[in-house]
Amino acid sequence: MSKLLETLSRNSSTYIIAEISANHNQDINRAKAIIAEAAKAGADAIKMQTYTADTLTIDCNNEHFVVKGTAWEGRTLYDLYDEAHTPWEWHAELIKYANELGLDCFSTPFDATAVDFLEELNVPCHKVASFELVDMLLLKKIASTGKPVIMSTGMGSLSEIDEAVKTLRNNGCPEIVLLKCTSAYPALPKEANLLTIPNLSETFKCVAGLSDHTMGSAVAVAAVSIGAKVVEKHITLSRADGGPDSGFSMEPHEFKQMVDDIRTVEEALGTVSYDLTEKQQVSTAFRRSLFVVKDMKAGEIFTHENVRSIRPGNGLHTRHYDTIIGKKVKIATPKGTPLSFDLVV
Repeated sequence: MSKLLETLSRNSSTYIIAEISANHNQDINRAKAIIAEAAKAGADAIKMQTYTADTLTIDCNNEHFVVKGTAWEGRTLYDLYDEAHTPWEWHAELIKYANELGLDCFSTPFDATAVDFLEELNVPCHKVASFELVDMLLLKKIASTGKPVIMSTGMGSLSEIDEAVKTLRNNGCPEIVLLKCTSAYPALPKEANLLTIPNLSETFKCVAGLSDHTMGSAVAVAAVSIGAKVVEKHITLSRADGGPDSGFSMEPHEFKQMVDDIRTVEEALGTVSYDLTEKQQVSTAFRRSLFVVKDMKAGEIFTHENVRSIRPGNGLHTRHYDTIIGKKVKIATPKGTPLSFDLVV
């Protein structure tokens, strides 16, 4: 919980969520293995989904209930959700296991019974899926818990997001994190529109981040560079193992690389500063300055031929060039001498 609270304060590192979703393939030991890999990869939290096929839809195969135009083309909603759901009897064990590994663990409830169930397990927050952003009854129920809410905004228009945020706030939700999300599986980077993230934060006065369905980590890392404080990505042991969400999920080594890259970006962002680093201060010796570049006799005049701006930086600053030209040298001065006012008559 502490990691989440730090994120909500806006003063922490990026809160990185590993989404298990359906990648457990109905095997609790596989689910635990994914959690362990997420912990090793540097995730801050594990997210599950809490529903049954019956709480999401009905068992019907007419045209309204057959998936079209996605990775799950031709399947009925009931069949898909029955395969993908996380058995409720696993939740307590998985949450305990994640906590033992130092991870926050929470879930996306899809109806009121799921909210009540997760509250019994004392989850630190609740997640709202993009598709449920328009379910005002569910939002009111979630808000009534008084827990922080992380809400994906895929498919939500500005007015719909505004209505959802107001519903949460007006019904007891203390803190909201809004995630930019492209609800396509997988999504294309050109559809990410990451510049929406700082706008979400500014518009709704909240922490904002990214729920990312693109392949690879470039989009997630880029999001952090423009202000995302939360990143959510699907994780699986191996895409080759199959499953409803495997095709757009990260494997553990990819997830770790993303985490490492995000942490590097955070270091690189730093603060607004024009001060020189220690290494830069050393390097100032190699900047340009004014040097005598030909042997000169005492009384000889400084000209464009015997004074130049060259490296290193041991001579007079180049701003004095016009002042020096035309004046005389006090003493005999060999080529390669850094120019100083002590040499000028």
